[in-house]
Amino acid sequence: MTFLWPQFLWLMLALPLLVTAYVWLLRRKKKMALRYASLSIVREARGTGQSVRRHIPPLLFLLAIATMLLAAARPFAVVTLPSQQETIILAMDVSGSMRATDVLPNRLVASQNAAKAFLADLPRSVRVGIVAFAGTASVVQSPTLSREDLVTAIDKFQLQRATAIGNAIVVSLAELFPDAGIDLASLTYGRNRNSGIAIDLAPKEPKKEFTPVAPGSYTSAAIILLTDGQRTTGVDSMEAAKMAADRGVRVYTVGVGTVDGETIGFEGWSMRVKLDEETLKAIANKTQAEYFYAGTAADLKKVYETLSSRLTVEKKETEISGLLALVASVLALLSASLSLLWFNRIL
Repeated sequence: MTFLWPQFLWLMLALPLLVTAYVWLLRRKKKMALRYASLSIVREARGTGQSVRRHIPPLLFLLAIATMLLAAARPFAVVTLPSQQETIILAMDVSGSMRATDVLPNRLVASQNAAKAFLADLPRSVRVGIVAFAGTASVVQSPTLSREDLVTAIDKFQLQRATAIGNAIVVSLAELFPDAGIDLASLTYGRNRNSGIAIDLAPKEPKKEFTPVAPGSYTSAAIILLTDGQRTTGVDSMEAAKMAADRGVRVYTVGVGTVDGETIGFEGWSMRVKLDEETLKAIANKTQAEYFYAGTAADLKKVYETLSSRLTVEKKETEISGLLALVASVLALLSASLSLLWFNRIL
């Protein structure tokens, strides 16, 4: 626990003085009682229970004062609170490898079903956007509170060739920071990458200078990347992950499929598709997020349920002065109530 105004803690030194004053008053009352009866008669009249109860209201009042003084110092503590993340971008793989049936009925359908279940569990106050990616990456649904629009966008996915994981991260960042001048085209062309790639996102403004922040420090948004992890084109995945880390955005990665994978064929071509866990783990670690493995449709649903719970609560340092003030009020009220009930007076 830390304090914004620690100098107020010096007021706690008044508590021993209050205890001393209380003890002095008790002794003074005893001396007055001895003028009218012997001490043994007074004790017998009060009884043991009565003697203990008479100290409870003052003790509660003393605790109330101590709590109020603690609240005056404006303490901060790490507590679990509803997350301040207001926007989540779901970046979902729609490449041909998602046709594989190692996750039933196939990777794409399983991911669609799990994503819709995830949306149903999120608080209605969280805005969600969807980026679909294969050889290109595009925003198929801008961040919105409408779960119906999100489900409609997910149901319209069409499989395409190639996989540009890095592009998906960059496009997601551009959606989260529309005024940052994130230029996907400059990252794709002119750096010895594959030419002839269609880019869905044109730069909105010239690239702006910015100061990198600590990875994971941006708590207003997060990216959830769902893919089999096999990049075949576009921006390098780790370069894109570094961009997210420099902006403090966490990229949670979900690996779909099995490590061994399977061979799929489509329109006269065939290829072996298997899960590239190492890349997905590296992306998550780079951005201070987590990697989740989804080997079956049931596992994928559990992963999204876990993500939902982790994205809606977080531990953060928060001022708890109000909570302590409430506790002090309750203690003071309880002290006065017991004193009235037992002795027909307030303290």
